[in-house]
Amino acid sequence: MKRTLTVVSAGLRLPSSTRMLADRLADAARRELEGQGTQVDVNVVEARDHAHDLVNYLTTGYPSAELRRVSDEVAKADGLIAVTPTFTASYNGLFKMFFDCLDDTILVDKPVLIAATGGTGRHSLVLEHALRPMFAYLRAVVLPTAVFAATEEWGGGDDSQEPLLRRIQRAAGELAREVNRQESPQIEDPYSDPVPFERLLDGR
Repeated sequence: MKRTLTVVSAGLRLPSSTRMLADRLADAARRELEGQGTQVDVNVVEARDHAHDLVNYLTTGYPSAELRRVSDEVAKADGLIAVTPTFTASYNGLFKMFFDCLDDTILVDKPVLIAATGGTGRHSLVLEHALRPMFAYLRAVVLPTAVFAATEEWGGGDDSQEPLLRRIQRAAGELAREVNRQESPQIEDPYSDPVPFERLLDGR
């Protein structure tokens, strides 16, 4: 069986520690799934690449073709990895805007691994105070282990990264188990069973 993971990264700069964390989580989840005999496709969505389309959609109500494509990737994914930088003790505006633009049923029962980056470990509560409540509201299956990476955890050699790597591995294992436990999403085509034109005309 083949599974699909979609990764949403809301980093604003290139290179980005947010994207770096997203890639490490995706790689770890892929290894876990492949170790269980599951083929995996990973799709990465950089929210910054869709910033203008997101603003246009929020102000006009009409998504671009590219934004519809990205929304479909999220909808069809067996699991989601969502990573944001920490801004003013919360997710950044781009991250929130991306999920505001999705249909509010897309994440129902979908396994979601939440993660964040920040300048200091004191910001780690953003995961429990901001991200987890948002995805719980969207009725996603939010995994128990959330991953926060502070700036100091990226430097100083393997020893300083060891706690972060352990958290990444634990979260990836949880995501792989939950993805394999669930059926793949069945996406309904709203145009597959159109109302006949005659019925529209007769007013019933």
